[in-house]
Formats: sequence, structure tokens, C-alpha cells
Amino acid sequence: MATKKDRIADTAWMKESFVDVQTELAIKLKRAAQSISHAGTHGAVNEDHWIDIFRSYLPNRYAVATGLVIDSLGNRSDQIDIVIFDRHFTPTLLDQQNHRYIPVEAVYAVFESKPHFDKSYIEYAGDKAASVRKLHRTSVPISHAGGTFDAKPLFSIIAGIVAAKSSWADGLGEHFLKHLPPENMEKLDCGCALEDGAFDSFDETLKVVGSEGALIYFLFRLLARLQSLGTVPAIDWAAYASVINK
Repeated sequence: MATKKDRIADTAWMKESFVDVQTELAIKLKRAAQSISHAGTHGAVNEDHWIDIFRSYLPNRYAVATGLVIDSLGNRSDQIDIVIFDRHFTPTLLDQQNHRYIPVEAVYAVFESKPHFDKSYIEYAGDKAASVRKLHRTSVPISHAGGTFDAKPLFSIIAGIVAAKSSWADGLGEHFLKHLPPENMEKLDCGCALEDGAFDSFDETLKVVGSEGALIYFLFRLLARLQSLGTVPAIDWAAYASVINK
């Protein structure tokens, strides 16, 4: 019969493996910072590393890409570094190479990838989130064999920021907390700074954890939140078709 010590040993390998994943990502981001001098190229490489991590740990029902988010009124968001969106029900539109236009009804979450957390980058990420959240979303009833499901209520789109580290000496402490956007369109629900920790407010109170295992904590908390949202609303394709007639 397994003892408590045995059970602890049985789970230790899992924690160590997850910490290794975080270490590997931190090394990739550090290498990019050291070897790439062009800011735009450096940023794109960092985005790709984070996108790879999201794709590795989120189920296939969630697509992850960079792109613009659009609505049926012809509005567009700012360019978003990382968009998590529905893969099954909603296609992307007007794609060119890796540049995607994603209907806002398909979007679960948006993230900005930055070299570090600081006041300007947090405000920037909040502005990007607002550019998506203010878009018009449709939701229509869904027919099924037994009748019709009501139109799904719209959930709040998750927004966050990811980076290699925090620029503040106290990490995700007092200086970080006072610069988080308030409860509005710019709110950041979660984030991860690999060297300093992770945060989220998914349970309506802000939780902050330290650096050890922060990446996997952040991903698992995000996954739990995504699960709680269920599916995206059924898009009103007639509304998008009406753009053609205008």
C-alpha cells in the first residue's frame, strides 16, 4: 500500500516536468531578446513562442493565432498578438498567409505578448482588449432535432498579458497591482510573467502566485475558465451577408 511519502514522490515528477516547460520557454524568450535587435521581429518571435505554448496545452477545439477581430457592422479591432477562438463552428475570414480576420462571435480570449510587465505595456494591453470587447456580437437560436435552443447569452471576452518578467523590483507586488486596469473594457483578467509569477481574477478576487510553476498554473486556470464558458454564441451569418448588400 502506497505511503504518503510514496504519493508525494509520484506527483513530484509532474511538478518538475511542468517547471521544465516554463524554464524552456524562458530560455527561448531570453535567447530572442539577446539575438534579435529589430523590435518588430523580436516581438513576432516572442508571439510565436507563446502561441506554441497555448496550442500545446489547449484542446483542439480552441484555435490560437494572431490577427484582427471583426464584426458584422464592418468594425475592426487593433492587431491582436494572441487570439483564442472557436475552431469548430466559426471559420476565419479573408485570411492572407498568417494574417487572419476573426469574427468577434468566435473569440474566447485575447492576449498581448510583451517583453515585460510595466505601466505602459499594461495600459497598451488594456486598450487592445477594449478594441475587441467594444465590437458588436450577434447570437442566434440554434435548431436541433428536438426543437430550438435559445440564443446563447454573450460572455465577457477574456483578456490578458504575457511576458518574460515584470519590470518592477517587487515583481507582481504593489506597483504591479496599482497599474492593473479597473473593472471596465480595459480590464485584464489574467497574465503570466515567467520570472515573477502569474495572476487572475477568475474567481472575482485577484489571485497572484509566485514564479515556480507560474506558467502551468496560468494555463490550467485559463483552461478551467474557458471550460466554464462553454461554446461561443451561434453567429448570425445573415448579419455578415448584409454587409455585401450595403
